Amino acid sequence: MSANVNTFYEAALKYTKSAGELVLEKISLSKNVALKSSEIDLVTETDQQVEKLLIQNLGKDFPDHKFIGEESVAGGSQCTLTDSPTWIIDPIDGTMNFVHTFPHSCISIALFIEKRPEVAIIYNPMLDQLFTAKRGQGAYLNGKKIQVSKETDFKKALVMMEFGTSRDPEKMKAVMANQNILITQVHGLRALGSAALDMAMVALGAADAYFEFGIHIWDFAAGELIVTEAGGVVMDPSGGPVDRFSRRILVANCREIAEQLSKKIVQYHPTPRD
Repeated sequence: MSANVNTFYEAALKYTKSAGELVLEKISLSKNVALKSSEIDLVTETDQQVEKLLIQNLGKDFPDHKFIGEESVAGGSQCTLTDSPTWIIDPIDGTMNFVHTFPHSCISIALFIEKRPEVAIIYNPMLDQLFTAKRGQGAYLNGKKIQVSKETDFKKALVMMEFGTSRDPEKMKAVMANQNILITQVHGLRALGSAALDMAMVALGAADAYFEFGIHIWDFAAGELIVTEAGGVVMDPSGGPVDRFSRRILVANCREIAEQLSKKIVQYHPTPRD
């Protein structure tokens, strides 16, 4: 681990905690809510304020770094991952939860260098859950090392899945089909309303797998590293390596569970706007 990466991590941690204080301050207040791609794809002033706080401060500390932020991209900024150090930010993952004061929202931030995740932070300030990882250094919850579960029996697996932020008929058909398929074949299905926190649950060993169609790179950039550093696997839902711009992901505690889940679910390939 280079000294530079440690410096990047410490700065990200400091600013993420500051952003968490802002989220805590705003969660119980009335919110100005706007729609993005659909009536369930929401953005609040706090999403925008958190992203601005992170990008301005990190940009001041590291002026040669690039940024991919959910709200910046929604506003027309380019979404391109190059070899340059790039911060990938979801200011509030689980905005619907935040709007309803349901306490499962988080700040998700990752640093990629040469297109590889090096630093990851997922912070749920409402429950004071701080998930962190640095490449090759393991994954942690509030400073305590975490590992994925040891479950290999698919019938005993707890699987996370989401409805997503689109009600595209074809997508919803796949979501409902997968619920019907899995509900009798696994131990249980769960949804927190936040892709990053779903992935954190797999890293923690509290769930055994998670998959979703229609998410973006900022939803899972931090979770990818945290899961793999906790001993889990990340792949495309149909098998093979994940394409970070395909809007599809599957993570699991082990290869056996991942492959069984991949074979059972109905596949869906989102378009850029789904």
